[in-house]
Amino acid sequence: MTQPPAVDEFASPADAVAFAHQSEEQFARLLDFYGIDWEYEPRSFPIEFDPAGAPVGYFTPDFYLPDEDLFIEITTMNQKLVTKKNRKVRQLRALYPEVRCKIFYQRDYLHFLVKYGLESAGSDGEPAMPTRLPGPPQVVSLGTAETG
Repeated sequence: MTQPPAVDEFASPADAVAFAHQSEEQFARLLDFYGIDWEYEPRSFPIEFDPAGAPVGYFTPDFYLPDEDLFIEITTMNQKLVTKKNRKVRQLRALYPEVRCKIFYQRDYLHFLVKYGLESAGSDGEPAMPTRLPGPPQVVSLGTAETG
């Protein structure tokens, strides 16, 4: 009799994606944990055009949540990148007012981790920087055990 292939009970859709940043992977694993459907960088929107009207600049939000019809962009603490992403989201909203896009700033993201118990708050009540990657527990095989 042919046995079905082994299934990893702790597999996550995030396991199959090569994320650009760890914060994106953490966010995807959190969405997986709560059973929220997501897509990673599914669409690029033209937001800059040359004089002839041809697209020359694009914005690709990090996540799309189909059940919410919402794009999510995760930011870093680098202010230069935050400013650039804010500008791109403003351009997106101006050109595509029907598209919903939310920016998750680093502070929002850290509060999110604390709210859902994935990180504890610091002594000042503010969220501390993440110390671990949320996700399923890792199961280690200790070999074959006889049952009897």
